[in-house]
Amino acid sequence: METVKTNYLGSLRTEAEHVASGTKIITDAPADNHGKGEYFSPTDLLAASYSSCVLTIIGVAAQNHGFNIDGAEAKTKKIMGTDPRRVVELQVDYTFPHNNYNDKERKIIELAVKQCPVANSLDPALKITKTITYKD
Repeated sequence: METVKTNYLGSLRTEAEHVASGTKIITDAPADNHGKGEYFSPTDLLAASYSSCVLTIIGVAAQNHGFNIDGAEAKTKKIMGTDPRRVVELQVDYTFPHNNYNDKERKIIELAVKQCPVANSLDPALKITKTITYKD
């Protein structure tokens, strides 16, 4: 069975349905590429997939080691390139809430950032710039 079913809606929009849950996402071409930019663009979803994946992997590691990252946040900036048009860089600022993370927990977080399956599936030429901030 497929994971995602995507339909073209016209006007440079698609609707992607997560088959197992029925959840739907509409995409729109960005305003700088003939679209209205009223929804996530496909490349926005790539950026969101990356940051969501990293936070999920960190959440799994935290859960396995008995601490939590509830309230953690990732702010992701997507940089586009041309010739061919593509994402050339993701700049991600991770902020973790005031949880008095000890040195071991911070090390677990920093190692987990590098274990994202989405990142491991992307072309190594994609530059990913990361910063981690702990609110203490």
